[in-house]
Amino acid sequence: MPEPTTSISTHTLEVPGVTLTYDVRGDLAEATPDRPALFMMASPMGAAGFDTLASHFTDRPVVTYDPRGVERSVKDDPTSESTPEQHADDLHRIIEALGVDRVDLFGSSGGAVNGLAFVARHPEQVRVFVAHEPPLVTVVPDAEVALAANDDIGATYQKEGMGPAMAKFISLVMQQGPLPASYLDQPAPDPAMFGLPTEDDGSRDDPLLGQNNRTCVRHEPDVQALRSAPTRVVVARGEESGQELAARCADAVAALLGTEPVVLPSNHGGFLGGEYGQTGRPDEFAEALRRVIDG
Repeated sequence: MPEPTTSISTHTLEVPGVTLTYDVRGDLAEATPDRPALFMMASPMGAAGFDTLASHFTDRPVVTYDPRGVERSVKDDPTSESTPEQHADDLHRIIEALGVDRVDLFGSSGGAVNGLAFVARHPEQVRVFVAHEPPLVTVVPDAEVALAANDDIGATYQKEGMGPAMAKFISLVMQQGPLPASYLDQPAPDPAMFGLPTEDDGSRDDPLLGQNNRTCVRHEPDVQALRSAPTRVVVARGEESGQELAARCADAVAALLGTEPVVLPSNHGGFLGGEYGQTGRPDEFAEALRRVIDG
């Protein structure tokens, strides 16, 4: 097991619409140009999802945060949507608050989408960016069906609540291969199959279903800005992800950038070590991620 970090400090930052909460592991003063602080992020997963992965990088400071609307970063309006552009601005402000010139950045899932938006706008703040399975469904051949499926998830959430909507979301992200034109004609999955509630509790502030799902998948990356950025941008996919939607998106984004996707161990949650009840292969994932970042 990796040695624990020596210290963790928690900070808040007031930005429009939300008070962001972020954590710093280690001493930022020990960051160097060749080994800057490593910023780990996802969306809508919060900082707690990176406890295991961060524990493998005790040779440098590690920064994690709760994106707006997630866990400790409560928005002024919890029901409002959050866009990748807003998340990108939040990242810019946090890095400025850290007082460092540049960071290395690991973004997974929605965090990878937000990272693409951020690097396109502020490449001078990022040395290396690893985008792990960004679910940008606008870039896959079956985008029209995939976007319609996401719209259906959002409509189901507003009409029926979390359980039925999350069951549709899980079914969508587990689908192997391109979505058939008839995808939405199939019967809706039973929430109980996934251990989800079947009753509607009336809440509509879920950060995935109510805030990020529609805007995240619709983001269109600024390919020209990303290709011309001084940042080394690496798109990654899980070796066990097969032809799941997020992995296919990673392949397509890499192609747009003129690169090949790097294959990391396990699947979409491969870095998790029990967080949120999920376990991938975090030791192998961390070792592979270190090799990618070090180039």
